[in-house]
Amino acid sequence: MPVDLRLPADLRAMLDAVRRVGRPRLVGGGVRDWLLGLAPKDFDVEVAGVDFETLHRALVPFGSTDVVGRSFGVIKVRSRATGDEYDFSLPRRESKTGAGHRGFAVQPDPMLSDADAAARRDFTLNAIALDPFTGELIDPHHGQRDLAARVLRHTSEAFAEDPLRVLRAFQLAARFDFSLAPETADLCRRIAPTYPELPVERVWGEWDKWATKATVPSRGLTVLEQTGWLQHFPEIAALRGTRQDPEWHPEGDVFTHTQHCLDAVVDLDDWKSGNARQRRLLMVAVLAHDFGKPATTAYAEKRGVMRWISPGHEPAGGPLAVTFLRRIGAPLDYDAPVSALVVNHLAHHHGQTEFTDTSVRRLARRLAPATIDDLAAVMRADANGRPPLASPETHARIDQLLAKAHALQLTDAAPKPILLGRHLIALGHKPGAMFKPVLDEAFEAQLDGAFTDEAGGLVWLRAHVSAREAGGWEWSELRVEG
Repeated sequence: MPVDLRLPADLRAMLDAVRRVGRPRLVGGGVRDWLLGLAPKDFDVEVAGVDFETLHRALVPFGSTDVVGRSFGVIKVRSRATGDEYDFSLPRRESKTGAGHRGFAVQPDPMLSDADAAARRDFTLNAIALDPFTGELIDPHHGQRDLAARVLRHTSEAFAEDPLRVLRAFQLAARFDFSLAPETADLCRRIAPTYPELPVERVWGEWDKWATKATVPSRGLTVLEQTGWLQHFPEIAALRGTRQDPEWHPEGDVFTHTQHCLDAVVDLDDWKSGNARQRRLLMVAVLAHDFGKPATTAYAEKRGVMRWISPGHEPAGGPLAVTFLRRIGAPLDYDAPVSALVVNHLAHHHGQTEFTDTSVRRLARRLAPATIDDLAAVMRADANGRPPLASPETHARIDQLLAKAHALQLTDAAPKPILLGRHLIALGHKPGAMFKPVLDEAFEAQLDGAFTDEAGGLVWLRAHVSAREAGGWEWSELRVEG
């Protein structure tokens, strides 16, 4: 195991200063990530053998310090040299005093041993410390063994005091392709009733990590099922046992299909190259794309053969997706695009054999604020979530949709109205109640291809207004005087 962890120069200077007054250790996720061969993004330092004030004085020369965590023995230092932020803390004891994620009494204890300090951490692989000067790994709970086996195992029975740790297991399993130790799954099941104690913003924090950082997202759903925590997310729980026709879905029920789809979406370039918002949108849309199936699935005749079918599951899934998003505390601006992607995720299987300009314009409009690019990614994940079936015909249809949308410049945006109120004003009409119906009709005509630019739109508008007036519309009270 390499011991030459490359630390930023400003952090190294802080560690040198802290070493003169205490015993610094690198702890937590940064050590875990380094041992996994990943570049650590966060460096947390635990310093034993020193009191809070002395530690603070040692760190002040290196940048601004935030001592808001004084009662927890935590000092945040923003480096004057780089602007990077590092957490320095004292070892501490914790005792449960009440319900919920925050129901703890925390007592910093500079004299705490490495083993006792590590015992308060959630999983053994997060309880490994590193001496930054000798390279020695301090691993009293055998975290390296579990890391090698890719197993999440609770460090101590104190794990049960914080229900948020179950959701940490959910997202860590998905991020690093870990499985859950059987005894840890048992412990999680015993504390399943404490889920309502969690603030919804903390619940979203763990779902957000799953949605933006997962490498094998299906692992997270497996953890929820193994621990009995799937019950807290009934829209997902209902997928288990919902049948699918084996000819089209040899992989199994809708829950299993969804797991495969989730693992497929993180392999797409749209997700890999996407920013955090794009990743959240695609992951949650794929998770929710078949939420409507449990309520719509039946064994019925289709083309002369008895099959498991789910007619209307796309529109049925839209409201359920929104309910789920509210349940996990997602930002409100995800409701509309996720719902639109769920409701339209089979658009490539319905309608004409070829995509027309009109159908693609109308699809882009229905999707907004999601885009056809987003929809194509959800469609591809859905198509790839049916192993061992391959779907070259489906991917060809998606390619056709994207080609048409690209030609219409609609891959990443919905069509915008060409004709606006100012065009009616230019024809001599005052703004009023009749503007909206006329402009709505103009937009529908634009979507149908009646015109594609402003000049053509004005020709259409004059003819349309003239026809309306000839048909008895009263514009006189709206017409500009004189």
